[in-house]
Parts: sequence; structure tokens; C-alpha cells
Amino acid sequence: MTKISKIEIEKSIFIVRKQKVMLDSDLARIYGVTTKNLNKSVKRNSDRFPLDFMFQLTTLEADNLRFQTGTSSSYGGRRYSPYVFTEHGALMLAGVLNSDIAIEASIQVVRSFIQLREFVISHKELSRKLSDLEKKYDSQFKVVFEAIEQLMTIPEVPPKKIGI
Repeated sequence: MTKISKIEIEKSIFIVRKQKVMLDSDLARIYGVTTKNLNKSVKRNSDRFPLDFMFQLTTLEADNLRFQTGTSSSYGGRRYSPYVFTEHGALMLAGVLNSDIAIEASIQVVRSFIQLREFVISHKELSRKLSDLEKKYDSQFKVVFEAIEQLMTIPEVPPKKIGI
């Protein structure tokens, strides 16, 4: 198996039902197994995969995701909607699949989820700080903003008379 890059893993993380998830087919590719075998392993160990670890997409969700990712239509493809796994479900898969490849890949998957979470947290903090600055300095720069608005407005020029 060729090692999957961290960037490839990050591109395989999607938001569905306000949760960061990965498709069963992407995880199968990362873990070096077929999607069919991955899903069989999950079904044999269904007690390890509660709804907050994994769920099946609705037809509409699958179609929306297919549209976002630019994958082909369902013709000749899957007969059912794919399963998606949250960070915890992706980690649980490593234990279920129980191979060196799965363990190594799960570490990369978890690191990608963690990095994404840190990015989201820092983005929220940056937005909050910017909002605080706007509130703090809005009154001090009000005169400046008003002056800029006056400079930007075009004065109305009365139309010139034509003729005598």
C-alpha cells in the first residue's frame, strides 16, 4: 500500500449533519481494504459503532455530497447510500480492522481531524477578536468613517442650462 498523504486525508473530511465525517469508501482506501470488507467488519462489530461514531447518509445527503466532490453518478456504482464515520468512528475502525496499515492510517486520520478542529477554534477566536476591536474602536473612528463617506459621495451638480 502506498502511504496516503495528510492533505489527501484532510480533503476526505466533509461536514454532514454539522459533524466532520469521512466516507466509508475513503476510509477503506486509506486503510488498504475494500469498502465491502470495511462495511462487513463494521456490521460484525456493530456494538462498537453507535450513531455518534457512524451513520448512513440519506439519498439526498449522498447526492449533495456527490455533487460537492464531483464524483460520478450512481450508475454502475453503489446500490445503497454510503456510511460516514466521525473522528471516533474512524479511530474505532483501526481496532476492528486490526492491521498494521489500519493502525498507522488511523493515526494520520486522527491527526487530520485534530488539525481541522484547531483551525476551526482559531478561526472563531480570530473572528471574536475582530468583532471586539470593531466595537472598541467604532466610536473613536466614527469621525474618520464619516469623513471618508463624505469624500466618497459625489456631490449633485445642477444640470447646465442649454441655450441662452
